[in-house]
Amino acid sequence: MSYLNVEFPGGLRVDARLRDQVIKTDQPVVAGGEGSAPSPFELFLGSIATCAGIYALGFCNSKGISTEGMSISMDLERNMSTGLISKVNLDLKLPEGFPEKYKSAIVNSMDLCTVKKHLQTPPKFEITTK
Repeated sequence: MSYLNVEFPGGLRVDARLRDQVIKTDQPVVAGGEGSAPSPFELFLGSIATCAGIYALGFCNSKGISTEGMSISMDLERNMSTGLISKVNLDLKLPEGFPEKYKSAIVNSMDLCTVKKHLQTPPKFEITTK
């Protein structure tokens, strides 16, 4: 059984079926899609931010700290010659009353993000046809 399966429901939509869930993607209107879902690259970027978020959430939960008002914003820097992203900036807005003594610890926990670790040590890709 495959980890996930990709389906092509029409237009420029490409969906991934994972267990009982479907991850929908589409291309933006400017690229010929309908803009009905995030593009695959936008999902990739979202996975970085949400992975950091799950580690921040876990940290707060382990310390009994409320996450009300906590958020993460992402900004990107691009290499103009390659068009590729050269730096990802994640800005964690801490909840009101967050203890000063835990600021570096929550950043360290976010740094454990599994998606980020895979970018630092990328897997090999093998593409086959049947």
